[in-house]
Amino acid sequence: MATPIGNLEDITLRALRVLAEVRLIAAEDTRRTRKILTRYEISSPIMSYHEHNKGIRLEPILQALRKGDVALVSDAGTPALSDPGSELVRAVLESGHKVVPIPGASAPVAALVASGLPTDSFVFLGYLPRRRTDRKALLGSMARERRTMLAFEVPHRLRESLEDLVEAMGPDRQGAACRELTKIHEEILRGTLGTVRDHFKKTEPRGEFTLVIGGVSGRAIWDEANVRQTMRDMLRQGASRSDAARRVAALSGWPRRKVYSLDMEE
Repeated sequence: MATPIGNLEDITLRALRVLAEVRLIAAEDTRRTRKILTRYEISSPIMSYHEHNKGIRLEPILQALRKGDVALVSDAGTPALSDPGSELVRAVLESGHKVVPIPGASAPVAALVASGLPTDSFVFLGYLPRRRTDRKALLGSMARERRTMLAFEVPHRLRESLEDLVEAMGPDRQGAACRELTKIHEEILRGTLGTVRDHFKKTEPRGEFTLVIGGVSGRAIWDEANVRQTMRDMLRQGASRSDAARRVAALSGWPRRKVYSLDMEE
């Protein structure tokens, strides 16, 4: 069941009815969920279910399901997206119970529609990897992706991740950083990845971020011969290898590091 990602008014009438009727609410963060229950005077029993206790909570939840309905809610937004709720859904289905989605707020969808980037096709990456080597590998593998990409990031890793995005996809790739969506300090910064990175070099990242990254443009991704020739032309015109690689990556859809490492011998 989807719950608000910030503004407590962003909950559906259906969700409020179900929360009031269920035998048990399984909540990722009971403190946040109780704010909703208190606001709407709901007294249903609540149990924590999160990454660190999911092993011991599964059986009590299944027992409750044998007697009535259970509502699964995440920290905020739609459960089972980048949280252990997906494991509970699978376990419930394997036990022969019915799973009914109750839609509502979703940070990735809210960020996507507000970003100004194409919405017809997109891919959700979840939280970007914590380890920089893993993050660079993921972003490098997505550098030729044509669909709009969505990812979560925490404030203390945002600057490093934006640097990795620029390195993998070029500073001219379109993007948006959506901060504190639906909350008092909501901010959506749109532009190129380079301008977004430069903004947060000067401004301390605060709050929860959803990043929206534009896909490679609709034109065909260049083959290796085209990339090599364009690199040679720029080098002959006096561009440094680093600058030429950056510009060719932005034009071609190739990762900058791969362009930079190509052998330029005739």
